[in-house]
Amino acid sequence: RIMRPDDANVAGNVHGGTILKMIEEAGAIISTRHCNSQAGEPCVAALARVERTDFLSPVCIGEVANVSAEITYTSRHSVEVQVNVMSENILTGAKKVTNKATLWYVPLSLKNVNKVLEVPPIQYARKEQEDEGKKRYEEQKLDRLETKQRNGDMIFPVINPEPHTVGYSQSSLIHLVGPSDCTLLGFVHGGVTMKLMDEVAGIVAARHCKTNIVTASVDAINFHEKIKKGSVITISGRMTFTSNKSMEIEVFVDADPFVDEPRERYRAVSAFFTYVSLSKEGKPLPVPQLLTETEDEKRRFEEGKGRYLQTKAKRQAQMQQAVQQ
Repeated sequence: RIMRPDDANVAGNVHGGTILKMIEEAGAIISTRHCNSQAGEPCVAALARVERTDFLSPVCIGEVANVSAEITYTSRHSVEVQVNVMSENILTGAKKVTNKATLWYVPLSLKNVNKVLEVPPIQYARKEQEDEGKKRYEEQKLDRLETKQRNGDMIFPVINPEPHTVGYSQSSLIHLVGPSDCTLLGFVHGGVTMKLMDEVAGIVAARHCKTNIVTASVDAINFHEKIKKGSVITISGRMTFTSNKSMEIEVFVDADPFVDEPRERYRAVSAFFTYVSLSKEGKPLPVPQLLTETEDEKRRFEEGKGRYLQTKAKRQAQMQQAVQQ
């Protein structure tokens, strides 16, 4: 679809959250189609996880975004979908790849939303493709479990925080889940949640550096539990790490069942977003150093530094491999 002014940030580029929402919609369509391709109980594919997603190039207003999706692996109860986003300047015909993402879905029965159905298998061109897919499946399964186990943190307001501290830029957004946010099963679309998470992360980044900011990448987004229609969700974000030119922001979503539900608040989604600061000309700007005050903040900073160095090393290895080929 064509990108409209209401898709833009203040700099005129399309919101990262808008792109994430489009990616998730494509993934939901293809995985739901596949899971209903054989006779059996009807179902809807629910988003369980989004792997690391890099924003390779910004999408501008007036350009056409083309989102394509392909199923690359199926386990007994899950579907892996690869999604590519390409932008096209319809005046010049120029095209460029802007995003590549991997998403995992599980089929939920329309009759019983707590029942996960079996996934029809796909045919692989080569045995290696199935083996590689199984390896990715096991890795994401383990990471989801580890992430859920460390999801006890909360964000509390800080009185008169100093500039460039964690408390100075942290932000929260409260949203009442309505029918337009939900799937046929009455649970929130994964894309709606990711768009809200990107908005909060963007506010944190802009507060920290006081410049134009853009989404550079999103680390794995884990959807731990479904969010029901009528719930009140709190999307919270805080700075965890800064390098010279990037900011890592932790974002998590807590849900309060609001209508006819005795259940207490629970952690539904968690992820790390990375942003960069840009000048009016679109050039990268230095990022103010994050000032850590507590032991927890210092620990999170070191953990973020580890993720940053790991990603940097992986990117350099990929570049060297590309040169050798």
